[in-house]
Parts: sequence; C-alpha cells; structure tokens
Amino acid sequence: MMAASGRKPTSEGTPAEGRAGYLALTFGTRKPTEVVPVAQVQDTTVDGATGPLKARIYRPEGAGPFPTVAYFHGGGWVIGDLDTHDNMCRDLCRGARAVVVAVDYRLAPEHPFPAAALDAVAAARWVVAHAAELGGTATVGVAGDSAGGNLAAVVAQQLRDAGTALAAQFLIYPAVDHAQADYASLAQNAKGYFLETATMAWFYAHYAGTVADPLDPRLAPLRHRDLTRLPPAVVVTAEFDPLRDSGMAYAEALRAAGNHAEHIAGPGMVHGFYDMGRWSPAAQALVQQGIRRFGERLRGD
Repeated sequence: MMAASGRKPTSEGTPAEGRAGYLALTFGTRKPTEVVPVAQVQDTTVDGATGPLKARIYRPEGAGPFPTVAYFHGGGWVIGDLDTHDNMCRDLCRGARAVVVAVDYRLAPEHPFPAAALDAVAAARWVVAHAAELGGTATVGVAGDSAGGNLAAVVAQQLRDAGTALAAQFLIYPAVDHAQADYASLAQNAKGYFLETATMAWFYAHYAGTVADPLDPRLAPLRHRDLTRLPPAVVVTAEFDPLRDSGMAYAEALRAAGNHAEHIAGPGMVHGFYDMGRWSPAAQALVQQGIRRFGERLRGD
C-alpha cells in the first residue's frame, strides 16, 4: 500500500512533511467503525521538563479502581502525536483495563536530545503523583512504542534511580541501543519493511545529531551501567524490523540482571504492527497478547 502510494520516504523529506505523512497514514486512514471504544477520553495537560505538555487520558469501562499507565508515542522523537497513537492507546486502555495517560512530549529537531527524555521523566512523575485521582490506586506503569519504548525504558531507569518503583513496563519494538551497529537485524531488514535504516539515521540526526554520547543511557538504555531492580517488563519485537535484535538484547539483559522480562516475538511482523491490526488479524492477535500480558504484570499476576 505504501509502495503504491508513491509517497517519498520519510528520510527524504522535512520533519513537517514526515509529521503530516505519518498522521495521514495512521489517524487519517482510520474509519469511524475502527475506533476502539473506551469509557471516556479527556484532553488535558501534564507537567513536562520546562512547562505543561498536552496529554490525553483514556479511561476503561467499569467502576475501577484501575492501574495507571504513562504512554509515550513512537515516531523517532521527530514525528507522531496524540492523534497518531489514539487507537493504540484505546487498545491498551481497553485490553489492560488501565487508565492510560498519553503524553505529547517535545519533538526534535525543534527540541533535540535530551528534551524528549526529560519530558517523559517529568510527565511520569506527574502521573505517579496523581495516580490516586487518575486510576484510584498507587499502581503505575509505563509503556511506549519505538522511540516511545526508548522513553518508557529511560523513565523506568530514571525513576528507579530516584527511588520511585513502577509496577511494570511495556516496551513495544523499542529503540534501546544506538551505540552498536552490528546487530544482524539492521542489515537483514534495512529496507522495505516500513522502518528503514535510512529513516532511523534521519531520526537520530534530528534528535541527537553529533552532540549526544551514544552511550548515554537516556539515548541507549541498554547501555545503563545498572539494570537491576527494574520493573517487570513485556518486550515486543517484530521479525522484519531493524530494531528486532536490540530489543531482544534488552529483554535478555533485563533477565540477566535479575528482573522479570518477557519477550514476545512478532513472527512475520514489521515495525509498527501495533497499529496494523485492522489490516492483519495476525497482528491484532499479537497486540492483544502483549496488552494482556502487560495488564497481568501491572496487577502482579
């Protein structure tokens, strides 16, 4: 579908073009009948590192109380917003039976590294502080896809370092290691599977450029010197994804450090499949599996 559209690759356009194209591909192709139902959706603001950030709260059906999840959208820290990931957050809210707070963190290149990471940490702290009024319990988890999975992993590490314990983390094909370039999946899936390595380089250049240390754990959470005492993790990867092997490596590193980390492989899947369930029953089945497992981790099952 994308090849037939004639649309130029994200890596050949401007950030504004990339944002418009991503919105058109996600929110713009969604039919009214495909909107995942939840009990309530509310636009609001949460604290960011330098001021308020737009956010959207999703509440599940039922009386509660519910756990609360801070969600960070994907898009290489350059594209994506509350609308591009609206249905993903609805799926998470409904399937995990949790209040989901989606955060519209600052994007690069207008706000380069570490702005997104700083915003994510500040927003997660806001969610923790307001959990009793959001979901009704003190149980808080973090979740995100791709670059948002990076931010969720960073938040889990940073809050642990500050003495705040989260209940679980849900890392959907996360970008967790920019310090290493010899993962087999980078070469095997470099082109033709939605996320291409040229696009990854474009994202990285806009977000981190040459100013960031690739070993900085806020950029490459796999490189954190201490991976112990982190919240239980559900890590999802896709078979045909340049990020497959680094995501698997993070799950293995979490387990080696003594954490509970469940890896869900996505056979036959490409990067981005968590928003492709309306076209692929196999993708939707994996989406529901991952969300269910994360919901169980949130509740300590």
